[in-house]
Amino acid sequence: MKTSKIAVIAILAALSIGTNYAMISLFNVKLMDFIVFVGGFCFGPFVGVLIGIISWAVYGTLNPMGFVLPIWVSTMLSEAIYGVAGGLVRKAVTSHEVGESGNYSIGTYIFFGTVGMFLTFTYDVITNIVFGYFAYFGHVTWWTIVASIVSGFVPFGLVHVASNAAFFGIGCVPTIRAIMNVVGGEKSDFPKE
Repeated sequence: MKTSKIAVIAILAALSIGTNYAMISLFNVKLMDFIVFVGGFCFGPFVGVLIGIISWAVYGTLNPMGFVLPIWVSTMLSEAIYGVAGGLVRKAVTSHEVGESGNYSIGTYIFFGTVGMFLTFTYDVITNIVFGYFAYFGHVTWWTIVASIVSGFVPFGLVHVASNAAFFGIGCVPTIRAIMNVVGGEKSDFPKE
């Protein structure tokens, strides 16, 4: 792995961790998912996965909300979904009606917001199921799974989904373009300025 790629992984992971601690008072409103996705988009799914796992490895271990090993592992692995998705979405977006000058339609912003919303919903369902499993001491029935998803998702997940939809929708295009302009990325036809 090139030194520049290692530096990018370290910087994006540090940014992800730092913003999580800075936004600790805003429950379930974090930039981590957005940063991991953008890292995967710009540098490929493998780098995105590394950023997600490193971010949760540190933040989950030194989490002000406490540490529970199975939940920590599930959040680390679930965070990697954002990095993989970023790498896969790059192919769809670069062929998605991108003008020669790099001007994007409102549809591109909506596309990114929608992707963020669905990824966050998936992340929340997975982590709520794992939480429910350990909250009920392994005695899982369909009702406990449904209760875990509903009780975890309704009050907290809706905020997480809505904030990530906004972060992805508003932030992806300018952030990706800035990263591509400054440090480049994997071979991509995503237009630069």
